[in-house]
Amino acid sequence: MSIHAQLVATGRYVPTQLVSNDDMRKRFDARVPEFVNKMEKSSGIMQRFHAPAEFATSDLALRAAQNALEKASMRPEDLDLIVLGTDSPDYITPATSVVLQYKLGAKNAGTFDVGCACASFPTGLAAASGIMSTNPAIKKVLVVGVYMMQRLADPNDPATFFYGDGAGAAILVAGDKPGFVGAAMQADGTYYKAWGIYSSGTAEPPNADALAKGRTFVKMVDRYPPEINNEGWPRVVRKLAAGHNFAVADIDFLIFTQVRKPTIELVMQTLELPMERTHMIMDKWGYTGSACIPMALDDALEQKLIKPGNLVVLVGSGVGYNQAAAAIRI
Repeated sequence: MSIHAQLVATGRYVPTQLVSNDDMRKRFDARVPEFVNKMEKSSGIMQRFHAPAEFATSDLALRAAQNALEKASMRPEDLDLIVLGTDSPDYITPATSVVLQYKLGAKNAGTFDVGCACASFPTGLAAASGIMSTNPAIKKVLVVGVYMMQRLADPNDPATFFYGDGAGAAILVAGDKPGFVGAAMQADGTYYKAWGIYSSGTAEPPNADALAKGRTFVKMVDRYPPEINNEGWPRVVRKLAAGHNFAVADIDFLIFTQVRKPTIELVMQTLELPMERTHMIMDKWGYTGSACIPMALDDALEQKLIKPGNLVVLVGSGVGYNQAAAAIRI
């Protein structure tokens, strides 16, 4: 009998500290006139939320995980595996997933992190599904996407306009009914120097000079061409459909990385799908990076935009760059 990873519950956590675009105008207008107005129009972001100072990334993940477990009527001890995707970890090492395992009390679960930025959640779903299909003892898996990049940014960098904190989670259970369908991935490492945190790893260990020059902060060094997502997202969706024997027109719902509303509108037009088959959350929660796809998925399910039996495709795009698409039958 084939084992399928079935999605049984989702959850999310949005912290309480509201940072409005007017707050951003007060911070940046004197230095970068019209910046916030321009970014507001081009992204669709109207506000974002930041976590309390005492929170780490694992604390956001904890609350989203608890929300998903409650909806699934499961206990932390029921979990066999935790997969956590983020590029704003608690530490370089140990893995944030193992910190979450401790805080959650999931004493029976193994853990690992996925670190391909905003492509982490669909990649994590694919990894979890593959492990479940070949390991009958792994029956219940928690997959989390979580983001707190604003904590790793220079507060005087205008790019902080984008960063909202948040976490989303999904519970997968092994079963014999169709669930996870498959995944497709693509990448282009020539962009690895475009956006990142370039001091604190082995290529450039942290030192006083790097700290003084702000190289321990996340920085956009070079602008990403819009074609990366405008053309890359349709390509990876078509690759996914072709590889798993369904047509793009068969997709009932798509969720994309939530960074620019116009990009999503253009890609849906390119795929010849109506806007009613997608969902956006950047207007109310900002750009939540590794967390945005599971947060948008949870929000869409909560609003009953996704129905039982729907074929849902999740498309993530992360710096580096990595892109991943995953299909799941709800």
